[in-house]
Amino acid sequence: MENKIKKRREPLIHISKRISVAAWKAWLIRLGAFLGALTFIALFVYLIFGINPSDLYSTMFKGAFVGKNYLIPTLKAAAKLLCIAVALAPAFKMRFWNIGAEGQMLAGAMAAAFVMREYSAMPNWLLLLVMCLFSIIAGGIWGLIPAVFKAKFGTNETLFTLMMNYIAAKIVDYFYNIWRGAKSALGLINGNVLQKDIYEKGYLRYFWSGKNDSVWYKSEDTWYIIIIGIIAILMYVYLKKTKQGYEIAVVGDSQNTARYAGISVNKVIIRTMIISGAICGLCGFMTVSFQSHSISSEIAGGYGFTAIIVAWMSRMNTLAMAGVSVLVIALENGSQAVANAYSTSTGFPSSTASIIVSVFLMFIIGSEFFINYKINFRHISAKEVA
Repeated sequence: MENKIKKRREPLIHISKRISVAAWKAWLIRLGAFLGALTFIALFVYLIFGINPSDLYSTMFKGAFVGKNYLIPTLKAAAKLLCIAVALAPAFKMRFWNIGAEGQMLAGAMAAAFVMREYSAMPNWLLLLVMCLFSIIAGGIWGLIPAVFKAKFGTNETLFTLMMNYIAAKIVDYFYNIWRGAKSALGLINGNVLQKDIYEKGYLRYFWSGKNDSVWYKSEDTWYIIIIGIIAILMYVYLKKTKQGYEIAVVGDSQNTARYAGISVNKVIIRTMIISGAICGLCGFMTVSFQSHSISSEIAGGYGFTAIIVAWMSRMNTLAMAGVSVLVIALENGSQAVANAYSTSTGFPSSTASIIVSVFLMFIIGSEFFINYKINFRHISAKEVA
């Protein structure tokens, strides 16, 4: 029997958490991930479909930004994504994992559509004001419910807010089916009624003239983008410069520390989720009144989940979220433009557009691993080599 015990050899590779990393190095890693994604996508598309990288990226850029028919849709979609991401920022900073932004937006959109349809006899300025108010309240309530259960009973907020999405969607489906009646689709609310005093009531453009005027300051799209930009700036100030923003940060770091400092954790949780839900509800109102002029359970377009990635990538910085939102939507719209341009000649399918977006996000999100962790290699001695 051997009386010597062999030493356990350390693994060749092990991962350790970085204590800190310089800001310039972190951004350099992110830039490397971005360039790596560009290279990988270009190689993949070239090998499978034979599309030259320069043609690929020029088509993507044109399909996202060149001309008002492409630029405005990109900015509109990015604004919606930004609004939902901004709504998630305070909750996530508090480490309350609000996965229910889509349901909160649907609650606000449903409230707006209900008022828009049932109370169209109001003067339009008053109708818009009531729609906005009811949407904010509905979204706030949809955020309040899981917050109360979390604060009082310690329920899992991730599952709770996720389930609230499905409840909101089914409520919307219920009213949608009632309102459409025997028709195959609901169509535009107040858009199919030709009486002068009802036609397009609840549309922002009706606030001026009752018709879609092309002058920039009467454009719904322009106001939609401007208002959401202002919301992002105000949220940045709220989180960075106010007492309530400080309380959110303290609760997110440690609830015990917050309690020791005299902060009411339950109060902060409930207040923050009301704000988060209210902004989602406001986004629902603007989507109904400024864009779709109708309602369906698909009105959020899945942005409630994409916004989670945007918020996480931006580190809850609502100003940085603007750039990330534009990037994500530009990738989606640009990739779809490639599909439209090359589907016939190369067989490039629309589904590949989703793959391109996913690969870009995978590279960029994956770069955070190398920012927070480092890979260490064990030194191999001359004896081991022999």
